[in-house]
Amino acid sequence: MSDFIEWGALGQVLVAGVLVGAGIPALFALGLRLLAGTTPDDGAAPAAEQTSQDATGRTAGSGPIVRPTPARFAGGVLCMAVVIAAIATGLVFVISGGH
Repeated sequence: MSDFIEWGALGQVLVAGVLVGAGIPALFALGLRLLAGTTPDDGAAPAAEQTSQDATGRTAGSGPIVRPTPARFAGGVLCMAVVIAAIATGLVFVISGGH
């Protein structure tokens, strides 16, 4: 044991930093992916088709956008709700003086 470093507190800060610094953004990205519409084939278009776009800005050859299934929508909303709750909790903690 060291007289200068509290290893337990350092471990708690490390775990909290990893959860907040990587976990919340990853959860946000997962929520966006679950909420994103998909194309019917969901495959990559050939390189020649990826560069040509029509007047609406969509890639030529891409099919219509399909809405997510109800299970994906519910999962995406749940991910976003957790992210919003984490942000609100952090704001309340900071505004209250951090105690």
